[in-house]
Amino acid sequence: MSTRSKKSRKELRETIIFTLPALLLICMVMYIPFIMSGYYSLTEWNGIAKNPKFIGFANFATIFSGKSNFLNSLGFTVKYTVFFVIFSNILALILAVALTQKFKLANLYRGIFFIPYIMSMTIVGFIWKFIFTQGLDRIYDILPAEFLKLSWLGDPKLAFYSVSMVGVWQGLGFYIVLYIAGLQAVPKEILEAATVDGASGTQRFFRVVLPLLGPSFTTCIFMSLTNGLKVFDIILALTKGGPGTATYSTTMQIYQEAFTNNNYGLGSAQAIIYFIVVLVITQLVLKAMSLREVEL
Repeated sequence: MSTRSKKSRKELRETIIFTLPALLLICMVMYIPFIMSGYYSLTEWNGIAKNPKFIGFANFATIFSGKSNFLNSLGFTVKYTVFFVIFSNILALILAVALTQKFKLANLYRGIFFIPYIMSMTIVGFIWKFIFTQGLDRIYDILPAEFLKLSWLGDPKLAFYSVSMVGVWQGLGFYIVLYIAGLQAVPKEILEAATVDGASGTQRFFRVVLPLLGPSFTTCIFMSLTNGLKVFDIILALTKGGPGTATYSTTMQIYQEAFTNNNYGLGSAQAIIYFIVVLVITQLVLKAMSLREVEL
């Protein structure tokens, strides 16, 4: 056996030895539970009984017949995600452009905007719940503006905007950092060439800088999309899905069905459907953004 062949075999053994623990862990944490969830979605099971009762596609029929709150929660989640993606990226880009300008307190402001992102979403939810329920009343005593007296968490329409606004506020710093990195990576030579050609500041931004931010746009939109689709803890802390079911997200609906109602079969079916929905949406968005990058 040649020395090269021995070296290849040794490298193969080392690769298997070092990757096998990670593969086993991934299988135990992700793939095996996913397969088990697929089986439980075809059963009626309360999580305690030894033998789940096989009922076929009855759980899926229950979901699409409208007997559960799943479809309504899915509608709320899509609406929240659209709001979150649009406003997170627009505000983050505007603030990133402002924070890349040269002024003394730029780094301080960057840190201030990033602080909410490193805080627990549950803590953020409780802080804003206090602000909406008590803090605004104190401000109203000083500044009697009528909007401060509105029931921001008690009105179904306002509750959506309250939850969405807090979600955008909490995650804004992360997207600002990504856009700042993209802006700082724009070659200065290109901007100088555009200036020599007579381009104004606005023209340089929209015709030079924005097209070069394609990778940053793809990353930020994909991250904000996934964060919007999996929203859970901030709603749990702020409204617990209320008033009524006005702010019930799909993840909260699945949690409620499985762990509160002890209906693991129906909860698993909802999780499988939601997995497919998220998979389709994220792939379509990634494909669209990739094509956009190619065009630019």
